[in-house]
Amino acid sequence: MKKYLVNVNGTEYAITVEEMAESAPAPKAAAPAAAPAPTAPAGGEKVNAPMPGTILAVNVQNGQAVKGGDVLMILEAMKMENEILAPCDGTVTVSVAKGAAVETGALLCTIA
Repeated sequence: MKKYLVNVNGTEYAITVEEMAESAPAPKAAAPAAAPAPTAPAGGEKVNAPMPGTILAVNVQNGQAVKGGDVLMILEAMKMENEILAPCDGTVTVSVAKGAAVETGALLCTIA
C-alpha cells in the first residue's frame, strides 16, 4: 500500500493505493517547481457545463479579465450549487445568461 496526499480544487485528501504485482512500477517524478499561472491557448479556452442544470449566477461580464481559479458562474444541478471556475487567465466572452437551462457540454463561456 502506498499513501498519497492529493489536492483537488484546494481541498486535500489522504488516499491509500494498493500496488498490484502485475503492473510496472510508476516512474518517480521530481517535486514540481511552482508553475506560472496557466494562460489561455491561442484559440481560446472553452468552458463547458460539466452536467445539466440551471445557471443561478453569472459572476463575470464580456471582456472582463479573469485569473485561473476565479468563480465564473454558479450552476445548480440536483439541488446543489456548483462553482464553475476559470481554468486559466484571460478575457471572458460569456455565452449564457442567468436562469438559462444548460445540458452537459454546453458552452458557458470562452477565455482568450
